[in-house]
Parts: sequence; C-alpha cells; structure tokens
Amino acid sequence: MDSTPSTPSTPAPFTADDYRARMARAAEAAAAAGLAGLLVAPGPDLVYLTGYRVPADTERLTLLVLVPGEEPVLVVPALEAPDAARAAGAPGLTLRDWTDGIDPYAVAAPLLDPKGRFGVSDNAWAMHLLGLQRRLPDSAYAALTEALPMLRAVKDARELERMEAAGAAADAAYREILKVRFSGRKETDVAADLAALLLDSGHSQVDFTVVGSGPNGANPHHEAGDRTIEEGDMIVLDFGGLKHGYGSDTSRTVHVGDPTPEERRVHDVVREAQQAGCEAVRPGVACQEVDRAARAVIREAGYGEHFIHRTGHGIGVTTHEPPYMIEGEELPLVPGMCFSVEPGIYLPGRFGVRIEDIVTVTEDGARRFNTTPRELAIVE
Repeated sequence: MDSTPSTPSTPAPFTADDYRARMARAAEAAAAAGLAGLLVAPGPDLVYLTGYRVPADTERLTLLVLVPGEEPVLVVPALEAPDAARAAGAPGLTLRDWTDGIDPYAVAAPLLDPKGRFGVSDNAWAMHLLGLQRRLPDSAYAALTEALPMLRAVKDARELERMEAAGAAADAAYREILKVRFSGRKETDVAADLAALLLDSGHSQVDFTVVGSGPNGANPHHEAGDRTIEEGDMIVLDFGGLKHGYGSDTSRTVHVGDPTPEERRVHDVVREAQQAGCEAVRPGVACQEVDRAARAVIREAGYGEHFIHRTGHGIGVTTHEPPYMIEGEELPLVPGMCFSVEPGIYLPGRFGVRIEDIVTVTEDGARRFNTTPRELAIVE
C-alpha cells in the first residue's frame, strides 16, 4: 500500500477504502461480462486492486480471487503472508496461505466454481493456470485485456493527479536535455543523461530512454547504442518511467544543427498529425478514430507507408495498457481514460520523427499532460 506522506508536491496515498472499492467494481464488471470471477496474479493488476507488490523473484503461487458476491481472497505462500497482510490495502481481504510441500492449487481450487469461466490477468504464469486446470478440468479462462479492457482504463481524480505529475516531470527532463551537447557523443551517453534527469525530476523508476540518431531514428523501438551522434542528425527521444506509481511517456524529435527542408517538412507533417489526433479525442468517439485522424494527415502528405505503428496506447500503473488507438478498436472513449498520441514517420536508412503526448479524455475533449514545445528543437 502506498504510504508516502502527503506534501504539497506528493499526492495523498490511496486508502484501504480506495482498494476495497476497486475490487468491488472489478467483481461487478466480471459479473456483467458473464464471468464467474477474476484471478489476479502478481503484477500491475494486483498492485492496482490491492496495493500489494509481490517480490519480483517469486515463482510461488500468489493469486487474488474476486468472485461476485463473495469477500475477496488472496492466496499467498505462508512465508510471504506477513508482508501481504501489511501491504494489501483492503479491509475484509482474506488471506489463505499455503506452505511449501503441499499443492497450492488444492488451496485455490475450492474458492472457484469448478465449471466457471474466469478472467485471468495477462501476466499470470502458464504453470499456475495449468495447475488450476488440472484441479478444475471443466473450468475456462479469458485474458483480462480481452474480457475487461476497461479494468484500469478510467482514472479517478487522484490517479489523474499522479498522471499529471508524471507528465510534468518528464517535461522537466526534456527541457534540461536540450541544454546538453549531443554532437560527438554516443547515444548511450545522452540516454544516461535522460535517465538521470528523470530521476532528478522525481521519477522513482526509469523504464526507457530511447535515443535514435540519424538512421537509427527510423527504428521506432531502437535502443540507445554506440553510434556517435553527428552534425546534421535528426534524433528521436522517447523516454518515461514511474512517478508516484503512475507512468510518463513522451517523445520529441530534435536536430543537431540546421535541418534540411525535407527534414523540416517531415517534422511538420508529424506535428500536424499529432495535433489532429489530439483534436479527435472526445467522449463517445471510438479509439480507432484517433488513429484515423493522425494517419490521414501522414497519408495525405505521401508518407502513409512510413507510419508503421498504432497511434497510441493506454497508460497508468504500466506504460502500455488498454485502450489502444488503432484501426479496428471500436471501444468508445470515456472521460478519465489516459493514453498516448504518438504518430511518426520512419524513413529507412535515413531518419525518423515521432512526437508524443499523454492525454486524458475530458467531458468535452482532451487535456495534455505534456506541454513542452512540439516544434523541431535545434541542439548542439
């Protein structure tokens, strides 16, 4: 459970009642989706629902069981039960522990309808799901991303406060990185600077620092490498992490020295596409319409084949989560949803451009959590 003391710059911690309400809503959503319950393994769903973050190196079964109409139960290894009892934030959460040497699935199975269909968190271990299936051969399972895509999608006011703080911290890092020298240094050097700046701005965790210079920028997920940045390079910067438990993720493209007319044009097209995507955001609009709006600008400029990824992804306690701004996703936007709008153009062997902001859906449109300039910045 988040126990950080509240200060003017630190959001108030989530309470036991917050977690209790989340679990109740999740159980109700499961029933509405025709599920017999939810099985939540260690990972972001468990943290979101209970506040309990399981030790990363454990292979032992830990499972939150949410059955509509029943009190939530957390199945835990006995040696981790004391930590779970202290960390799990919801009153009425029953712990059911098991010791090494017994079958943990024999402990979990009686909590479940033997013929029920359950939603399972996406990152559950296969061996645990197979263990349950051996005990309950007539049971069935569905991934939470498909069964309950809205589980974490809509943020409340206190979550939005954290998202805004994370976005502002990432913006602070960007403003500072513009002051460093790029030319003559390796991508990894600039990436290290970015990571340090994210931590300086209040991030507790750095998840990624993409620095794609010159031809490397044409790879959307290029990891910073040993290439030395040169005069005339276009550089894609994409970076983020966690602050107060919620994610930041922003992209800006900079240039070492004066850009060519073509480089300016490509950057202008991406900037217009990103603006179009943001302007398409409003309640009731299908997610795919955000993708369509951004993609149309790039296609009409003649670069359609070089926009090779979706326009956006949800973000919250993880960097990538539903909803996704992609063709075919008809889920309607709802106030409180948070996601990226990040179109790009990638010219193989030459350069790439991407501009990304995190936005939240409001009652009448969208609000950006990233506010740094989107014009092409010139760096040394």
